[in-house]
Amino acid sequence: MLKAMRLTALMVLAALPALADTRFQIRRMTRDDVPLGKGQCDIRLQVDNEVEVQLRGDSLTIRTVAGQGARDDGSECNAPLPSRDIEAFNYEVRESRNEIRLLAEPSRRNDFTAIVRIRDSSGGFGRYHFRLTWAMTGSDYRPGSGAPAGGRRDDFDRQSGGQGGFSWNNTVSYRGNGRGEASYNNSGQQRLGELNIEIDRGGKVVAWFRADRGRPLSFNGTVVAREEGRWKADVVSEDRRLRGPM
Repeated sequence: MLKAMRLTALMVLAALPALADTRFQIRRMTRDDVPLGKGQCDIRLQVDNEVEVQLRGDSLTIRTVAGQGARDDGSECNAPLPSRDIEAFNYEVRESRNEIRLLAEPSRRNDFTAIVRIRDSSGGFGRYHFRLTWAMTGSDYRPGSGAPAGGRRDDFDRQSGGQGGFSWNNTVSYRGNGRGEASYNNSGQQRLGELNIEIDRGGKVVAWFRADRGRPLSFNGTVVAREEGRWKADVVSEDRRLRGPM
């Protein structure tokens, strides 16, 4: 009788599906429509039955509770989720077929991990998309911290406004529309609009401003200091006419 019970238990264990965690690094976002100073991760998954999703930094872990393993469906981040107390954190469901909810916001208690539970009871794979956003600070962009979110080579290698040119390990990329003006001696004022700033791992800076007339204004230089969310660099213009702190 004892042997029969052991044999039955072994047969039941052998029939259970082997469930394993899926872990991958999220790719770097190539869109430039996220507002300046805002961190954003769009997590897109194909889910069958039930999973628990954990995002820490730029690493996504999916624990399968029931059903088949989930599949990535184009998840992307413009920066890693910070490993600090996060300001203005927000969770938003963009697409779902059944139940999806935030179990835990990133905090010191969970090593700054966002945890989301998805239960899909409709059968087969369903598409789920949730978005995490937060306020970025200067500490999120420090030289030597590495490229965020598995950046694509074609993204990091591109030249900003036709100027500069960076290697794959860029760590900062700011883009935004603004208002301002620049003036040269005896040449009047120019209105400035679009701004691009890129800083690589070694602290090299390229800043590019779109002007309302003439060529864009382009500066190259090196980061020399950082205070809270404010960076300071020594730069020189492309034509070498302007030099000083920025």
